[in-house]
Amino acid sequence: MCGIAGHFGFPVAPARAAACLAELARRGPDGEGRITWDARGERAEVGVNGLLHTRLAIRDVRDVAAQPMTTPRGDVWIAYNGEVFGFERDVQALARGEAFRTTSDTEFVLRGYEAFGIDGVLPKLRGMFAFGIVDWRRRKVVLARDRIGVKSAVWFHDGTRFAFASTVRALLALLPGADRRLSAEGIDAFLAHRYVPSPRTCFAGIRRLRPGERLEFDLDSGDLSRTTWWKPQPSSTPFAGVADEALAQQTIADRPVGIFLSGGVDSTAVACSLARQGFDRLVTLTAAFPGSPLDESEAAGTLARSLGLPHVAIDIPATIGDVFDRMIEDLDEPFADPAVIPLWRLAREAARHVTVVLGGDGGDELFAGYKRYRAHARTRWRRGFRLPLPAPSALPERGLARALDEISMSWGDAYSLRFSGFARGERRALQPDVPAAPAYWSLRDDLPHADALDAMIAIDFANYLPDYALRKADLCGMAHGLEHRVPLLDHAVVESVFAMPRDARFTTPRKRALAALCPQLPGAGHDPFRAPKRGFNPPLGRWLRGDLAPRLAGLGARLAAATGGQVAAAPAQALVDGYRAGDARREERVLQLLILAESLDAIAAFGNALPPCA
Repeated sequence: MCGIAGHFGFPVAPARAAACLAELARRGPDGEGRITWDARGERAEVGVNGLLHTRLAIRDVRDVAAQPMTTPRGDVWIAYNGEVFGFERDVQALARGEAFRTTSDTEFVLRGYEAFGIDGVLPKLRGMFAFGIVDWRRRKVVLARDRIGVKSAVWFHDGTRFAFASTVRALLALLPGADRRLSAEGIDAFLAHRYVPSPRTCFAGIRRLRPGERLEFDLDSGDLSRTTWWKPQPSSTPFAGVADEALAQQTIADRPVGIFLSGGVDSTAVACSLARQGFDRLVTLTAAFPGSPLDESEAAGTLARSLGLPHVAIDIPATIGDVFDRMIEDLDEPFADPAVIPLWRLAREAARHVTVVLGGDGGDELFAGYKRYRAHARTRWRRGFRLPLPAPSALPERGLARALDEISMSWGDAYSLRFSGFARGERRALQPDVPAAPAYWSLRDDLPHADALDAMIAIDFANYLPDYALRKADLCGMAHGLEHRVPLLDHAVVESVFAMPRDARFTTPRKRALAALCPQLPGAGHDPFRAPKRGFNPPLGRWLRGDLAPRLAGLGARLAAATGGQVAAAPAQALVDGYRAGDARREERVLQLLILAESLDAIAAFGNALPPCA
């Protein structure tokens, strides 16, 4: 894993480039590089075009595999973030013309592009990635993201200038202050969903590349084109075989590898498959919550020992004040999932043991493991029916707000209400001058699926999975130089699952299909396939009434200032004051408002501290 950035059509002062690299350094602590060119493509000390890279060395850790990397002729360059698996079979054919200098997947992507072009190389890439390629032969820049959206990239384009980076903050370091305008829509989207769904960000001029999407920027005309290069095609390949293959491939690294193991089905299936295939040196790492009834560390440890895998339980403190400011920075934009806090701590401690970790992410989306699917499916009868209602004049009561929202939204839009966040009526009261949209997800009402479960899974694959679950895992891992791999979301696995008969894929109890990876679950005293699904409920009240309590004073005024008046101080402070007076039902929304204020303040401070552009 690495950090990437690039700028085209405008110069970036060395001090600004250094600030960008410093922002990416946690993603890539093992090295950094920068290359700049003039408008003709000639190397220049301070050019109008440039690539930047920070490296987390996983495959071929030698300096020869550093980036930005170029072809033998020096006319095509790449800044690459991610991992591609199983490429070795194609290297021999590519190397016939000229031997590879490295054993890295970076060189394979670069040489594959040189040989086949972007349309030819992308289908050959099995893995997770975001990369920028500068092709001086064709005078174009290509930015591409992997199929599922495991890795992320954001971009800026104004008709003549183009820039991209792994994170919003790194991209801000490259842009003048005039390009750092907040997006009213992005802020409202955060209030609705607890994160900003792609392609939006919280900045008006910065967009997030969608999964399976690529951009091409013409270095001469300044034109930008967008293409969706992948859509899933169901495959008849048997699930168990392709999943075992993906899991085995994703253990390959030149650095230590481990497994995030909970007591749940998905990570159990990952650990069982790898142990059965003989990968018995992979350390398993589990978050432990001492004293909590939701602590699964004992069950996970018993399972690991029965599989013959080394095990480490990592205690997660219940405090937050000592790490809150650092986490706000590492989350890049406003992001208000309370579960991110223990995951961030787990990743920090895991990085002391391994550099790569495999997780069970994706099992719930593939096999309908979330309880919300069944809850929302029961309302499918109304489909597009809605009852338009006027905006409230004051902040409505929580239950009423959600009920009014549901009947005024289409069935697809109303699926967003199955998550915590502010209902539309609440958002209208908080932002009197903003026309709050029902939701900001894609694939809501134009779904081709008649079946409710298919529709909700399609919504999740387009929105919740890449922008919430996978972004959270990436940000928490890369904050500590830890590569988080997700083998159940290998695209060949996904396409195999999509071809399964419905009675094999959607089972009772849930996710029985994953038992195929555990044909003989060891006698660990815990059968995750029959245990009820458990989640982690962070101690929000303890945080907000303890470590974070001083930050709630004057929060309404801080929000108004941070959002340029978009969020009104009075209703925001009224919500906070009601919580402080004892209404515990408000705690998630109070935390969300606090994170919005802290995140925007941190971004503003970062922007104000940047050196001059010239």
